Amino acid sequence: MFNYVKKLQYPINIKHPNPKTAAIIISQYGGPDGELGASLRYLSQRYSMPYPELKGLLTDIGVEELGHLEMIGTMVYQLTKNLSEKEIEENPNFAAYFVDHTTGVYPTAASGFPYTAASMQVKGDAIADINEDLAAEQKARVTYDNILRLVDDPDVIEPIKFLRQREIVHYQRFGEGLRLITDKLNAKNYYMTNPSFDK
Repeated sequence: MFNYVKKLQYPINIKHPNPKTAAIIISQYGGPDGELGASLRYLSQRYSMPYPELKGLLTDIGVEELGHLEMIGTMVYQLTKNLSEKEIEENPNFAAYFVDHTTGVYPTAASGFPYTAASMQVKGDAIADINEDLAAEQKARVTYDNILRLVDDPDVIEPIKFLRQREIVHYQRFGEGLRLITDKLNAKNYYMTNPSFDK
């Protein structure tokens, strides 16, 4: 069960709508390395994780990623609120999005490719899944780095910097998780099995 707090993890108050920026940031909503995929990945992996500490870690980070999804959705909404037709027409990337979704927040990559679960993995193997998570956090950090290279509005930059920092923290936590798994396997002196399945 989750408890919902009606407050964003970091305040978002974008004063200047910008469809060009919205078309970039949407990638962290539904792109291949975005927050939707991260939350689903971690919340799904926890079921086959054999170690309670890591089940808890996956749940904690998965729920936090849902909060990040809400932040990105809020940013996209504020960046597209009250746009004129002229502003939309002058931004071809957003205009293509507008045709299908108006200014609704739809999970897609900046390239226009809609969200697909094919961009994430749940293997049911503790080592494979945690390594997947380490890579996912690094890819999300790189995406935030790329967004920061392309935007110039401080109202957008500050929340993106916050989200980027959380990716680094998650990467560190998953690194600790991988060490925990290998320590537990080392105690039994084997590595070539699936600790989630082979007993």
